[in-house]
Amino acid sequence: MRYAEWGILLGISAAAVVLSKLVPLRLPIVAYCSIIGLLVASPLCPAREFVIASANSINFTAPLTLVGAYAGISIGDQIKSFVKQGWKMIIVGVLVMTGTFLGSACIAQLVLSLTNAI
Repeated sequence: MRYAEWGILLGISAAAVVLSKLVPLRLPIVAYCSIIGLLVASPLCPAREFVIASANSINFTAPLTLVGAYAGISIGDQIKSFVKQGWKMIIVGVLVMTGTFLGSACIAQLVLSLTNAI
């Protein structure tokens, strides 16, 4: 693994932290990371090919597993308050997750059909 791949991501992250301190808009740092990442990967940026190639060579599944585990641990503390809300909240949660999944699948199907990708 080369260090350039991680350097690109660390540079984007560091720029997002600095930008969040300088810009008066109170957006989360993740939003600034997303905006900067989109800008450096856009056709306007001369380093676009290098940035995209660097990001494509990184395996993101391992860090995402850690994020999922951390989210599960943080939710584990709130199980008692979730149970106090009753069984209706479980039904609402399942319906929201199902609706989000089906909505995303329908949008993906529509876009892929319109672009003749499938």
